[in-house]
Amino acid sequence: MTADPSTRPSFEITHETTPSERLIAGFSSFGLAGLTGVNFLVNQLELKETGYISTEALPSITPFENGTPRHHTRLFSRPDLDLTLLVNELFVPLWAADPFAKSILEWTDTNTVQEVTILAGIPLPHGPTEHQVFYVATEDYQREQLSSTEIPAMGTGFLNGVNASFLGRGMDTDLRVGVFVTPVHARIPDVEAALRLLVAVEQLYDLDIDTTELEQFASEIEQYYRDLEERSQAVEQPDIYEDRMYM
Repeated sequence: MTADPSTRPSFEITHETTPSERLIAGFSSFGLAGLTGVNFLVNQLELKETGYISTEALPSITPFENGTPRHHTRLFSRPDLDLTLLVNELFVPLWAADPFAKSILEWTDTNTVQEVTILAGIPLPHGPTEHQVFYVATEDYQREQLSSTEIPAMGTGFLNGVNASFLGRGMDTDLRVGVFVTPVHARIPDVEAALRLLVAVEQLYDLDIDTTELEQFASEIEQYYRDLEERSQAVEQPDIYEDRMYM
């Protein structure tokens, strides 16, 4: 399905402080593993909201908590940590993925962001031995971040949507981009998958993450995430897609 050019979606980023040189993003996608992981990181690292993304001409949501609404896509950081986190609760259909990613990339260019790390789940049939994290990353990201880790590369295949847009920009510019993927189950949220992604982030950025609270964190918001997943599946059903990735 293609979008009507007269209603092409647009995105606007508003932020209060200059972002860090490194950005970690979790998007509303399969199993919500990346979103769960990044959302948990925001709480663990005690980050403060420093910006948000608004959109026009796209089916949207307005999350709320205790009767107070919030933006669906938010930026978080703190002055003493060289990381900015992007939490995206809005499902972005395939036809809108490229303009969404380009808006963020224009913002990263303007604000001298040098590195983008994306956490994501993929709905692949897999066995117990394949419960691990794999990477797809630009060569400069591999040299900068992965030489001292044991995270394996994903085998042949391809990515599409937002992840592909980020990797494409990384290949053509000096922006380092790494996408970390792990198989996910149908359960919402897939806590084990989110945990695997958090362990990878801990290795990459030498963070001290207490993951013992993740199960409780996920159970507290499980119904919210379940509703979010159901809405994601209902919006533009023909655009629900799989990343064709093979181990």
